[in-house]
Amino acid sequence: MPKPYPTEFRRDVIAVARQGGSIALIAKDLGITESCLRNWLRQADIEDGNRPLVSPMLKPPRCVNSSVAIGSSSKRSRSCAEQRPTSPRTSPQNDIPAGR
Repeated sequence: MPKPYPTEFRRDVIAVARQGGSIALIAKDLGITESCLRNWLRQADIEDGNRPLVSPMLKPPRCVNSSVAIGSSSKRSRSCAEQRPTSPRTSPQNDIPAGR
């Protein structure tokens, strides 16, 4: 495994990249890959509080326990545990363990 870059170098690279310009050009000039620079910038944004730790696309859906009108009857929505998808291996409805 390659040795990590020094912290001071990373800080300087992030400062240069935040001033603007092409990430590809900055990375090439400083001898690192674009993906490395993008990862450093993303991590710096998280540490500075400018970016959430988890992407909104990766957050689990919110559970709703309110009454929902369906047709002419009113039914209570399923609980959070019932709303979450389960795999066949962990499904409580399966009495037989997976693999048999």
